[in-house]
Amino acid sequence: MDDYLFDWHVDLCQVVQEKTSYLEIFNYSDTSYNTCDEHSLVTEDDFHNFLHQSGTFSARPLKDGVKLQDGIRLIVQKDANHENTFAPDHISLDKKQYRNMVNTWHLPFRAIEGSSLVGPFFWCSHDHSENDDNRHLQIIFRKSDVRKKGKTRGWEIMLSYSYKTGITSGFVKGTTSSDIADSLKHLTACCGQAGHPLLLPMIILTHDLASKGDKKQRDLRDWLRRLENAITMRNEIDEKEVYQEFDVDGINRDLVECHSQVLWKRPQAYQEIVKEIKGAMDKFEQLLPREGQPAALRVLHGSMMARLDFYRVKLTGMEHYIHTTLERLHIQRQALYNIMAQKESKLNLEIASQQRRVAHATKRDGTAMKTLSLLGAVFLPGTFMASVFSMTFFDFGVGSDDGSGGGTHVSGLLWVYFAVTIPLTLVIVLFWYLIDEKREKKYREEDREIEKGIDTMEKDILAIMRKKTISKANTWTSGGQLASARQARRDRIVAIKEADNEIFEMI
Repeated sequence: MDDYLFDWHVDLCQVVQEKTSYLEIFNYSDTSYNTCDEHSLVTEDDFHNFLHQSGTFSARPLKDGVKLQDGIRLIVQKDANHENTFAPDHISLDKKQYRNMVNTWHLPFRAIEGSSLVGPFFWCSHDHSENDDNRHLQIIFRKSDVRKKGKTRGWEIMLSYSYKTGITSGFVKGTTSSDIADSLKHLTACCGQAGHPLLLPMIILTHDLASKGDKKQRDLRDWLRRLENAITMRNEIDEKEVYQEFDVDGINRDLVECHSQVLWKRPQAYQEIVKEIKGAMDKFEQLLPREGQPAALRVLHGSMMARLDFYRVKLTGMEHYIHTTLERLHIQRQALYNIMAQKESKLNLEIASQQRRVAHATKRDGTAMKTLSLLGAVFLPGTFMASVFSMTFFDFGVGSDDGSGGGTHVSGLLWVYFAVTIPLTLVIVLFWYLIDEKREKKYREEDREIEKGIDTMEKDILAIMRKKTISKANTWTSGGQLASARQARRDRIVAIKEADNEIFEMI
């Protein structure tokens, strides 16, 4: 079944070309024979000869008593740069070469089925062959990612260790962004220990868990402190690191980016890798012959087991550290959401003020209507006085001096009409003007109070929220017990409710 599935998956794959080389390390009982060679594989004949140790790659003649102890033989593509080199269903060797390599070196058939795997992946098992005298320990170690800037990236190794010869054979590939090139340099530097089949996986894991991951988390914690200072005024940074202005959109983007960076190289995934590698170490020790086993190999095996325990403890500490960072980011995000809610409240206040201005304008229009009434009032006194004085001051039926019988008589007291009407009209107009001016002054004062309230409302709301919801006694106390955590949560909820009530009263 494995043979059929292997051929089927290879036929499905597309081939991309990568520059190929080889790395060969042999250790002999006489150390003067030890070799460490690395050169390019240019032609197909070079590839075939290296697989079968023929031609220029034939075994070198040895003196009597000198024998081969262990070694490692790798086909290497350490600078893979094709955009689809780690895409699913893609291989970087010719299909015929790939089949010959896997079959000749007893590499795991299942490696071709993992071309779509992402994240760190480690698998180890013994092969199931009919010949128990030549068992092989098969290893797959891979980490790849989806496209970034149009290219796939990652690294992968597949190895096969022969208990009979002590030789580890395999295929190694990695992009320039991976640590494969540095790992191979590390391997050649300790070529005397190449007899352990898990040496290369351990070196790659060491580079992948280097101090740059811890430094990144420390830098992200510094970034978190800057965000805490900007949002909740927690003073744990230098003045030069303070955000110059409170830009809600910019701070929200920084929170999202900081959160995504914290999740880089999740410790839980690597804890599983450490666990699987320890299982592979036990499988290797289980079938390793007790007689004739070099003491140096036992020492190396114990050192690698201790290093795995060290990584387990290190990853556990990093997991707790990352968890704390994520929780603090969550607190700051909630505080920022509250601030954004207050900004929305400010917008509602501005809308209410505009509506109030409209109401004032409507009221002023009503006042204008009163002006029309005033115009009637201007003529009303004259009309009234005219109706009064018409009874005695004017006589249109008196006779004329020439005897025609028609004429008009105007009383000499007509000035009394004007003397009373004009002052009365002026008094009424002046009285109306004073009342209207007093009303307009009141309107202007109310408008100024509205503008002043809008400008100060946001500051007051932020001060209340920071005072009520961000209390060091509640937020930053880390007692580490569940009861204290629940009590702190209840205190924060009560503080938020009190702050909301106070803000509602202010509005």
